[in-house]
Amino acid sequence: MTESTTDPARQDLDPHALATAPAPATSFPQDRGCPYHPPAGYAPLRRERPLSRVTLFDGRTVWAVTGHALARRLLADPRLSSDRGHPDFPIPAQRFANAQRRRVALLGVDDPEHNTQRRMLIPAFSVKRIGALRPRIQETVDRLLDAMERQGPPAELVSAFALPVPSMVICALLGVPYADHAFFEERSQRLLRGPGAGDVDRARGELEEYLGALIDRKRSEPGDGLLDELIHRDHPDGPVDREQLVAFAVILLIAGHETTANMISLGTFTLLRHPEQLAALRAGGTTTAVVVEELLRFLSIADGLQRLAIEDLEVDGATIRKGEGVVFSTSLINRDTEVFPGADTLDWDRSARHHLAFGFGIHQCLGQNLARAELEIAMRTLFERLPGLRLAVPAQEILHKPGDTIQGLLELPVAW
Repeated sequence: MTESTTDPARQDLDPHALATAPAPATSFPQDRGCPYHPPAGYAPLRRERPLSRVTLFDGRTVWAVTGHALARRLLADPRLSSDRGHPDFPIPAQRFANAQRRRVALLGVDDPEHNTQRRMLIPAFSVKRIGALRPRIQETVDRLLDAMERQGPPAELVSAFALPVPSMVICALLGVPYADHAFFEERSQRLLRGPGAGDVDRARGELEEYLGALIDRKRSEPGDGLLDELIHRDHPDGPVDREQLVAFAVILLIAGHETTANMISLGTFTLLRHPEQLAALRAGGTTTAVVVEELLRFLSIADGLQRLAIEDLEVDGATIRKGEGVVFSTSLINRDTEVFPGADTLDWDRSARHHLAFGFGIHQCLGQNLARAELEIAMRTLFERLPGLRLAVPAQEILHKPGDTIQGLLELPVAW
């Protein structure tokens, strides 16, 4: 980044300059050098857009989709499966190897099962339902910022604000006691980042055990959360069994706080590193909603969606064979210059709403209305309440996550 001139991997490099630099053999995924730009090693994939071949950690070669139009087409194609139970399903890291034997609700099943599951959950994430949650989100944000101001600077923004905002909200939505947040946040981190396959399996098992016990209690002591609705409400497709309830709870609890927490912290860091764009926001030259959409496009924190071809596909002169893996590099798809001119710059004047940060097709993120509401409220209020917000350490000292998990910051020390 711009403060550092000694370590090129940590600099805020010009992505156009990267495209002319010698590129290593293209492996996937790779770590980002700058936390808000795609990895430098993806330069060949940008040149070869929209379809390339990449190598996974185990040496397996799979297809990488990097073009926006092709990604929309293929993410909507039923010949590409999301079934992680298939032995040939591509995985991004060794620690997820055992995940091939596990069913993953919503994200890891195909229609018609996927449609049945999604239909059960859609009412809880409707625009109307999320709109009714906005006052509660605002109250949560205000309470956390009150605590930060009472403590005074400096503060660590991930633990003090970015993580507890979505954790509190998803707990309230699901009916999970926030008093247990340290337990499920730690297990979520191990499930996503390991370090080993055993750590991932144990974390999932402990989460499932905890949520299973919670669901059992809710059968006799109902509350007012989504889990309670799923247990006690009549469903057109019949009652939801315990195994499926636990599977829903795991995926919603993890997805409901991990992704948004990373967006809040990395979005804040990105704005602080782009003072002109931040000044436009503060001066009312744009809206928080516009800023959130452009940050979703620009950061693309959920990079590397995976699919498996279950039939041969003819794609732009190439053939994706049955049994071959396909990965979607969201960070490159959302930087496709044919769709987003000047894609490597933050631009509040562009229309970014058609980004694929939430995916596309039947697996498009169910919680996107909730995520947008949380991000808009959290980021607007943060910069209104703390107009002098700034980094408390040099930017190059701020560590971010590896490329084989959801992108974000490990810590964000700030002052004001």
